[in-house]
Amino acid sequence: MKSTMKSTMKHWLLIPLLSLSLSGCAFNSIFINYPSQIAPIKAQLNTNTPMKGIEDVASNISGADGLLYAQEAGRVAQISGDFEASKNYYQQAVAAYLKFDDKATLSVTDLGATASSLFINDNVIPYRGPGYERVMLHQYQALNYLFSGDREGALVEVRRSNQLQSSEQARYQKSQKSVQAMANGTIDAEMNKLDKAAGTVTSSFLNAYSYYTTGLLHEILGEPNDAFIDYRKAAQITPDNPYLQQDLVRLATQLSMPQQQEFERRWGKPKFQKKGEGQVIILLERGFVPEKKSITIPFTIHGNWQTASLATYTSNSRAVAKGKLSGLGKTLTAAPIANIGALAITALKEDLPAALLRQAARVYAKSEMARSVESSSKKRHNETDFAAIAMQIFNVVTEQADRRSWLTLPKQAQIARTYLKNGRYSLKLDNSPSQEIEVKSGRTTLVWVIDTGNHTRFYSIII
Repeated sequence: MKSTMKSTMKHWLLIPLLSLSLSGCAFNSIFINYPSQIAPIKAQLNTNTPMKGIEDVASNISGADGLLYAQEAGRVAQISGDFEASKNYYQQAVAAYLKFDDKATLSVTDLGATASSLFINDNVIPYRGPGYERVMLHQYQALNYLFSGDREGALVEVRRSNQLQSSEQARYQKSQKSVQAMANGTIDAEMNKLDKAAGTVTSSFLNAYSYYTTGLLHEILGEPNDAFIDYRKAAQITPDNPYLQQDLVRLATQLSMPQQQEFERRWGKPKFQKKGEGQVIILLERGFVPEKKSITIPFTIHGNWQTASLATYTSNSRAVAKGKLSGLGKTLTAAPIANIGALAITALKEDLPAALLRQAARVYAKSEMARSVESSSKKRHNETDFAAIAMQIFNVVTEQADRRSWLTLPKQAQIARTYLKNGRYSLKLDNSPSQEIEVKSGRTTLVWVIDTGNHTRFYSIII
């Protein structure tokens, strides 16, 4: 009797495990949630040795979630100031995205991963980042090129970032289907929470920080008309940023745009660089993007308990402080240009219809597996339903929400801009140690400040 029961269990457990092996996936995120894997890396970024854990991240680039690990490794190297290493990791992430784009038909690996997800969880499916991550990948690669001295390479990347904001949105709209959500009050409540947490952000594909960075590079590299277009796009998303408003007034005046008088009426006269002055532009990134949490919803189907685990975000009402920048002869208050956390929340909302469709299929498949095992057990007289119980335990244990996302991104991006006389200045963010920067007459000093919570890093370049 025991041998028969074991044979039944092996038969049913073999299906998901065989599919899992076909998928070629590493087990990293299937049974161990992704945020817990990246937590030590984020902690390391708040120390003086941020690159210490990068090998652990980079070692996973060859796996099914290689795209995600390549993004993380690139960001860790970038925060650490190793722009060449970051560039190489990001190139691997870009190649992974292009590989996804080139797949016209499903391969055996794709079929295996999809089948496995019905029996295991969504973490079996190879990671393809949401659109906002791909846009930021090219934006950050542009900054890598710029801080490495390659201006042309930077322009190529910012143009790709711009193109992606349109193409990713079109891809999302094309892929959406009308999916009937599970009739469950818990899911409805979570959707309401996500709506509140996202605030005014309505699309994850429109990123004012990316548009502003693109416009900024166009302007300082001598393409003011293109800069004006990108600043306008950024202002449509984040209309209340005073530095962005001044950029539009200044360029409208400089280019004799028809909007000049309207802009001056709304935002005041433009401020121009005086003789003997240089321009200082500050990109400030604060904190880390929030991580996904898990919500488990119990169901009974045919009398058997099943669970459905979905990713969500908890409400975080704690506002990000505006950076106080001192040591420049005056204090500048940075202004928010984009809430990356809200983009992540919105991306999750956009993916929900497809996630619910997979979830419904998985709950049904697991239920049918449990019923089959239970039916086999009942055919044998005087046998306890150990196999059916074991199957239900297996279903509960393997039902893990997909909590993967690019977690070393900042929570919020802010900007500041001013003109200063030629000389050296000790720039300071809030109470952080100061960093010396140089301002040259008629030139632009771009300062990239990355505040990871307990550690602040300054990178500057004169253009």
